[in-house]
Amino acid sequence: MEILSFLFYSLLYVALFLGLKLFLQARKFKNLPPGPPSLPVIGNLHHLKRPLHRTFKGLSEKYGNVISLWFGSRLVVVVSSPTVFLECFTKNDVVLANRPRFLSGKYIFYNYTTLGSSSYGQHWRNLRRITALDVLSTHRINNFSGIRRDESQRLMQKLAEDSSDDFVEVELTSRFYDMTFNNIMRMISGKRYYGDDCDMTDVEEAKEFRAMVSELLKLSGANNKNDFMPILRLFDFENLEKRLKKISNKTDTFLEGLLQEHRSKNQRANTMVDHLLSLQESQPEYYTDQIIKGLALGMLLAATDSSAVTLEWALSCILNHPKCMLYLYPNHWTLKQSTARNFEHQFKS
Repeated sequence: MEILSFLFYSLLYVALFLGLKLFLQARKFKNLPPGPPSLPVIGNLHHLKRPLHRTFKGLSEKYGNVISLWFGSRLVVVVSSPTVFLECFTKNDVVLANRPRFLSGKYIFYNYTTLGSSSYGQHWRNLRRITALDVLSTHRINNFSGIRRDESQRLMQKLAEDSSDDFVEVELTSRFYDMTFNNIMRMISGKRYYGDDCDMTDVEEAKEFRAMVSELLKLSGANNKNDFMPILRLFDFENLEKRLKKISNKTDTFLEGLLQEHRSKNQRANTMVDHLLSLQESQPEYYTDQIIKGLALGMLLAATDSSAVTLEWALSCILNHPKCMLYLYPNHWTLKQSTARNFEHQFKS
């Protein structure tokens, strides 16, 4: 009897708590865009089905170009109009500049201090300045054009060797990932960690690095249930926080080793780490080790997965529009003979 009473009052307490929370949310968020009805605790998570872009397209056709969804306890606004999207990142860019406080930002991204996890403020503006001037400036990007061309040629050579003298089916997704990861890591540290022809003499080190990156991509995304339903943190069935702490320590150890390795060299190379370390000597208060590690981590995670997916989508679009192939064939040999400096310019034109 006592157990039943305890369960009854516990459920009553939870129901009252959820009801009060929903009431306060309704008062806090007024004039929200339209959206599908949400359920307690999970919100609109039950509406999400793969592939997500098709789910969002279906919802936008029903509710409009701007819709509101509840991912558990978090409000999400989905924009599918190019005009509204442009306005969000021009007229209202400062208003929307803050970042959600995910667990990955706490453990992986140095307690919300990297460019992708930090909210708008003096620290974020300083990171943006460093990124714009010292990491992604036109001059710095042009300096790495030889790397990008070399990685593209390696991919073409590998495809040619695999296909031999006949047409064969090839799996490109993993190849695009290898190419983009090697491209970014050569820009960061001058090393290639992916593919059969990677530069690493220690095969085990390369294998551990790839496993670390795979776990980072898995845990740093916006798909952790604990971020959207805080009640799950009380139980943490998937040991999420433990895994985040473990991968955080492993990543920091790797990045710290990278800095020490480049510090010990007598001559600076044309890499992002070497360039930032040289700036650290004159401005140590701006270019701290944590800032450099955060920038390297941001480059590794933000510029690789998205680039590989974009390449895959671009190739899919070309295959779906055969007329575009007619343009690529006559230009193939011209591009093949191009120098590293004008290779990308010709391809864009």
